[in-house]
Amino acid sequence: MDNTVINQYTPDYSVTPGEVLEYELELRNMSRTELAKRTGLSEKHIIAILKGKGTTIITPETAIKLERALGMSVEYWLNLEAHYQETRARLAEEVKLENDLGWLKRIPVNAMVKMDWLKKHKDKRQQLEEVLRFFGIASVEQWDDIWPNVAVAYRQHNKHEIFAEAVSAWLRQGELVATAIQCKPFNKAAFREELDEIRGLTAQSNPGYFVPALQQRCAKAGVAVVFVPCLPKTGVSGATRWVNPGKAIIQLSLRYKTNDHLWFTFFHEAGHILLHGKKELFIEGANGMDGEKEAQANVFAEQVLLPRKAFNAFAAQVPFSKAAIQRFAKEIGVAPGIVVGQLQHKDLLPPTHCNDLKVRYQWSHE
Repeated sequence: MDNTVINQYTPDYSVTPGEVLEYELELRNMSRTELAKRTGLSEKHIIAILKGKGTTIITPETAIKLERALGMSVEYWLNLEAHYQETRARLAEEVKLENDLGWLKRIPVNAMVKMDWLKKHKDKRQQLEEVLRFFGIASVEQWDDIWPNVAVAYRQHNKHEIFAEAVSAWLRQGELVATAIQCKPFNKAAFREELDEIRGLTAQSNPGYFVPALQQRCAKAGVAVVFVPCLPKTGVSGATRWVNPGKAIIQLSLRYKTNDHLWFTFFHEAGHILLHGKKELFIEGANGMDGEKEAQANVFAEQVLLPRKAFNAFAAQVPFSKAAIQRFAKEIGVAPGIVVGQLQHKDLLPPTHCNDLKVRYQWSHE
């Protein structure tokens, strides 16, 4: 077996076809004027080639004329031109990548590598190229054009610094995961009906059971549900956006550890799908998210999970015992932890009480 390693040399400079042509003219002791006469090209054109002016210097027509006048094949001249243009473009791209390395600092590369979203590279320019491929864009400029304008309604905590680039990386991974989920065309009425059935899944404590069941039911109505781990500098709990008019994505970040947060977030995002447009951008709080529409999604989630009339009647029966919470949850068909979460949210139950009724999740990526 031949174990010889072939090292490919990549030059850090470019040789123009004009430099080669000038060398060949010197070998032949031929002037520019004579070459112009022999080829039928203008002397001005010959000078342009020699000085390396113009976007495509050696055209196929020019290469044919040079072959006949100098005896060097058409392929030689065209390959020379192609190699020159490729090298020039590559060197220009390397300069651009070098200038864009600062942007890379806003991408949580290490976390993405740990979750197998990216490959790790020692060379920063190679790492930047890897990130651009992940986003499916040619340069940082395209990120500016695409990701800040994605139609997305995301719930986000703003206690810490948030990087839009990190949020977009999380969204992009959700987009990639969602492509593998086959969905029927979106049907608003069918999705609303499925939500009533999905509500019963809240009583299930095993994600290995309820996650695929949730995804299958939503896919039947045109909604892809994806679970994507939260990245640093995002603080994102969930997001909703449309791939196209026939397919929506509900993306959940696994940020939450208890079932009350998980299910409220899911139904909150479902509310955006049913109540709001397919091309809207929602940014919460200081980030400019539409407060009215967020409130509407919150009310929707509350009413689906805990019917208002029944919940208000139960809420009037203070103090709350664990047994009473469990009985009420069973009567309305939801997990007791969801009832606890809402009582705490409405300041009807101290945040330290009855938390053992909540189901805590341990996600596989942790």
